Amino acid sequence: MSERILDDDARMRRFVDKFMAAVPHLAALGIGFVRSGPDWAELKLPYAAHLVAYPETGVIASGAIFSLMDSAAGFSVFTRMGRFEPHATLDLRCDYLRPAKAGETVFGRAECYKMTRKLAFVRGIAHDGDPEHPVAHITGTFMLTGQS
Repeated sequence: MSERILDDDARMRRFVDKFMAAVPHLAALGIGFVRSGPDWAELKLPYAAHLVAYPETGVIASGAIFSLMDSAAGFSVFTRMGRFEPHATLDLRCDYLRPAKAGETVFGRAECYKMTRKLAFVRGIAHDGDPEHPVAHITGTFMLTGQS
């Protein structure tokens, strides 16, 4: 295995910021790094008026939350591998449990709980301040596309 390069939050924060700035729709969403661990990553989606699906309710569009969770899941794969290796979302299921509270930041935390030679399996939740009261739950599969 190559050297682990994701052993601290500062490195991950720099990588996430660079990655988000290079992907136009993610930059437009304003997704940012919160923290990470050996097999998980947590990102945030700050509340913004341009993300609202229905102005009369102020609820963030489900697509923005899906993008947050796809990104958190992808970064959890990086943390599990301990390095930046290309991978692609094969399948991502997002079950919306309730609308996020208007005006609140949504946090997405995903865990890469299993890896094989070519696949990574993730699960996670989105919440607006209380992880015990999630907005959404995800499960997904990622294909490792690097040379390993």
